[in-house]
Amino acid sequence: MDFSFNLQALGIGWGTLLMFAMLVALLLTGMPLAFVTLLVALVFALGWFGPMSIPLITSRVYSFVTNFVFVSVPMFVLMAAILDRSGIARDLFDAMKLFAGRIRGGVAVQTVFVSVVLAAMSGIIGGEIVLLGLIALPQMLRLGYDRSLAIGVVCAGGSLGTMIPPSIVLIIYGLTANVSIGDLFTAAFLPGFMLAMFYVIYILARAYLTPHVVPDVDPIPISKTERGRLLKGLALPVLVVFIVLGSIYGGIASVTEASAVGVGGVLLSTILRGEFSYGLLRDAAMQTLATVGMIVWIGIGATAIVGVYNLMGGVNFVSELITGISDSPTVIVLVMMLILFVLGAFLDWVGIALLTMPIFVPIIKSLGMDPVWFGVLFCMNMQISFLSPPFGPAAFYLKSVAPPDITLGVIFKALVPFIMLQILAVGLLLAFPWITGR
Repeated sequence: MDFSFNLQALGIGWGTLLMFAMLVALLLTGMPLAFVTLLVALVFALGWFGPMSIPLITSRVYSFVTNFVFVSVPMFVLMAAILDRSGIARDLFDAMKLFAGRIRGGVAVQTVFVSVVLAAMSGIIGGEIVLLGLIALPQMLRLGYDRSLAIGVVCAGGSLGTMIPPSIVLIIYGLTANVSIGDLFTAAFLPGFMLAMFYVIYILARAYLTPHVVPDVDPIPISKTERGRLLKGLALPVLVVFIVLGSIYGGIASVTEASAVGVGGVLLSTILRGEFSYGLLRDAAMQTLATVGMIVWIGIGATAIVGVYNLMGGVNFVSELITGISDSPTVIVLVMMLILFVLGAFLDWVGIALLTMPIFVPIIKSLGMDPVWFGVLFCMNMQISFLSPPFGPAAFYLKSVAPPDITLGVIFKALVPFIMLQILAVGLLLAFPWITGR
């Protein structure tokens, strides 16, 4: 009996349904996404085309992992891992009180600004949330900040690495959509900063309209010696950000080259601070290996399944399905955003990007829309997924370092206002694409 004929006889509609059902069933067993996608890709390749289709899968995987721009991913992850293990973030947090120490809600505002600088240094969110959970959250709770506000600020601020260049999410999108990563970085800068300002405005509104949620301002005089020490803690991180982003925006270096320069800058910072050691570098390298290994494996599995589905004619099938919903491009984009929002509650952003973008981006281009703008929109949507239940990773990152009385339920409840702000930002990007400069 010809097994491949039996699967092909289903047709692309039933084949799509069966593939989706297999994905969901295997994911519910607890099997990692990378292995699920690889297994489903192999089953459908053999069942639809026969053994001769296997080399087609391997060639697609090879082209994914040999893309030169992908080298920047481990570099930025390594930067984040070194930051995790040094005192740079702590000194940066202390230095920010020079600017935010005299306003109500100053420590919360300070936390958002520190998040922006850390995001601009590495583009990784997990480490940021853990760092802020260890540094900022205890201080806000000790000073008498409302617990929900403090939790929300740490999780939402720590997730800004999704939007603010050099975001790993933007890099993966650029690789998947075949879009200039430099253009994506330029387009995402203002929306990322806009979202951070939304957080600051919300904090100040809560601080002045409901005064009981923050402590009274009690400015402590800062001596010249202390001021000099704090400014010194601010200088190195700002210099690294300037070198990394300045070299990209100035056209001096590519994203990959700038990532390597950034690693050198962070390592030099630890040496100048007297914190560098073999143990620090070894632990950072091991964390990088684990994180990037996960990203690569998910990338391999997603690339394989999308390749097989494309050969089956599935991409055209889904494109016709989505574009048939409405004649309005805006409605079609809203449907895509809804799909991404639902997927974001259950899947990792890497898998979402690699599974959906090969289908969505051609549709966006066929509608005459800018794939760079859509990439920024996608990243803003993924920003929501980091906070939204039931599997919002930001909540789990914070829970790992939060006091025992702060449960996941408490964290997710605290994130609701910030999720609303993120949805507002998505709406503004949809209504006013010029915010991205495109």
